[in-house]
Amino acid sequence: MLALLVSTALLAGPGSGGVAVSVGKLLTLDGSDRIFDPGMVLAVDGKITYVGVPIEVPEGYEHIEHAELWAWPGMVDLHTHIHSTGWHDLNDMVMPINQALRAQPAFEPDEPRIPYATAGGVTTLFGIPGSGTSIGGFGIVYKSKTAGGYAEKVVEELGGMKSAFNYNPQRGAGDVGNSWCGLTWTTQTVNDRAAYRARNQTEPAPDDWQFADLVRVHAGELPVLIHCASAEGVAGVVRQWKVRYGTECVVSHGSWDGHLAAEFCAETGTPVNHGPRTMNVTSARREGKVQGGAEAFLDAGVPLFSLNTDSPIVPQEELFLQGSMSARLGADAYGMVRALTTHPAESFLMGDRVGSLEVGKDADIVLSTGDPLDPRSRVELVLIDGEVQYSAREDGQLF
Repeated sequence: MLALLVSTALLAGPGSGGVAVSVGKLLTLDGSDRIFDPGMVLAVDGKITYVGVPIEVPEGYEHIEHAELWAWPGMVDLHTHIHSTGWHDLNDMVMPINQALRAQPAFEPDEPRIPYATAGGVTTLFGIPGSGTSIGGFGIVYKSKTAGGYAEKVVEELGGMKSAFNYNPQRGAGDVGNSWCGLTWTTQTVNDRAAYRARNQTEPAPDDWQFADLVRVHAGELPVLIHCASAEGVAGVVRQWKVRYGTECVVSHGSWDGHLAAEFCAETGTPVNHGPRTMNVTSARREGKVQGGAEAFLDAGVPLFSLNTDSPIVPQEELFLQGSMSARLGADAYGMVRALTTHPAESFLMGDRVGSLEVGKDADIVLSTGDPLDPRSRVELVLIDGEVQYSAREDGQLF
């Protein structure tokens, strides 16, 4: 296998514009969780062509060599709102159901908070509408590149859908959705309609174009991220989106006492994207104790468990700290590195591109002074699609 990978890299030839990254320790986060000490990554045209022990750098490659640093995949955050300047562009709260809306028009490539994501090692983000309505619309997947505009940064204009199941969308706007029964009825009404069309491959009526994207969710082509909080909310999300419709759904948040529904998530194979409150506090009507949320979800056997910031609720550059605190509260530390990289990518149908350092994937590589979860570690260099987008030495530390 090693010989095959080497020959693949060398096929690029002289003057290919490739890049070689040599470090003291390399975390691949791939299926075998290989760690190379020391290690090397080769990339051409933004794609990884070799991962393994150091080899001779092909002629014509730029060589980035830091024997004192660690390298690991760029982090992936599935619940972010920093792509637009104000909340007014993220919540359209006239109607409780907005399945035809998209976050794409609100994306600002020069938003000043995006470089903080880069400097923090967060390279892929799902920018979504807010949680003020039962279905907020569809979000975009973009890279935190510090150079370029919309075309250079946006990966998918239609990256997935955002829904919200309890607390935030149970609003006092005077429309249906102010109660559990109303919220459930509104979402099931539109979903039944879209699911029927997905099963029967029917063409939409001329006045029914607003269901086209939701039909793709029910066809399994697009994932859906659902905001929820309490155990009742988590259970409701799983019951509707996974059991009833079988969508590629991901529970988002699951904080407060949401971990009490963790076994239901595990039994149904529903991924959880936890945070930004990773220290769940069960209410007095139950045990009245503190519980590490990540630990509880993992102990229950939840697949593809991941973490989020809900930025700017938690600053985007502190995504790593979600993993650090989760480990401090009892979760497996290496599992928390997966929760920041591989697992969010795979749960949101992006695992073929990002989340790990493997041949064929995007060359999104973070170089740091140590363990990704260690608050004492500093991000020194960030490459996205094989190009340096942040250098602590040249750009200065942002925080």
